Formats: sequence, structure tokens, C-alpha cells
Amino acid sequence: MAIDTLDRIDREILAALANNARLSNKELAAQVGLAPSSCHERVKRLLQSGVLRGFHADIDPAALGVNLQAMISVRMRTHSRENYDHFRAYVLALPEVAAVYHTSGENDFLVHVLVRDAEHLKNFAIDAIITRPEVGHIETGLIFEHVRAWKGSYT
Repeated sequence: MAIDTLDRIDREILAALANNARLSNKELAAQVGLAPSSCHERVKRLLQSGVLRGFHADIDPAALGVNLQAMISVRMRTHSRENYDHFRAYVLALPEVAAVYHTSGENDFLVHVLVRDAEHLKNFAIDAIITRPEVGHIETGLIFEHVRAWKGSYT
């Protein structure tokens, strides 16, 4: 589904779910002014088209023993589609990786990692990232705070 085919109601549904993915269909329908059956069909269409990619729980990493988060900036050794694809698939499979961003500029990727402590971060950076044949250079920055701000609307 192209973004320009989303109408006001679709956008309201997306914004409401981005704010609270636990809304029941009945609550969501009431918020956007639709009958529950119509709301359900719209959500189903948004899921099938890939506009709505899923529903997620926001878990406090500290509750799982994660005491340190970092962004690892990665510069590829050589630039090719194959290197990008291999590296991306590799890091996405690592349990410490929360998110991967393919970026422009000096670095090619930002890898958001969740680790127990500084020793875990050091070992992860060395053993899992810098030793990869695709990787030419890394820089690691600690994350002091991570706050999700986007609520599903640009207006």
C-alpha cells in the first residue's frame, strides 16, 4: 500500500496503535469513530499491505540483566551489495543486537546493542563485529538514555 493511499482514518488507526498497541479493537474503533467490524477490516488491510508491521512489547532491558546499551558505528571495508547483505543478516541474528540502521555518511551501519556490562561490550565489539571480513572500522558510543518518541503521525 502506498503511503498516499492512507486516508485520515488509516492514519488515526496507526497513530493510536503506535501510542498503545494493546488497544482492543472495540477501543480502537471508538477512538477513530468506526464500527468495530470496519475497524477490524482496516487493521487487517494495514497488516496485509505491510504498512502495519507488527505489535511489540516495550521491555525494560535492565529487567533482563542488560545494564549497558551502545551504538556501534560500522564502516565497511569494501562497498558491495553482497557485503551489505551478509553483514546485515549476520548482525540481525545476534542476540545482543536490538536494531540495525543502514546509514549514509562516513559510516555504513549503526548497530544498537544491549549488553550486560563494559566487558561484554568490549568482547562483543571485538569478537562479533571487528573480526568480520566485511568490516573495516568501528566506533562505539554508549547510550545513556533511550526514549521512544514517535507516535505514528507526522501531523
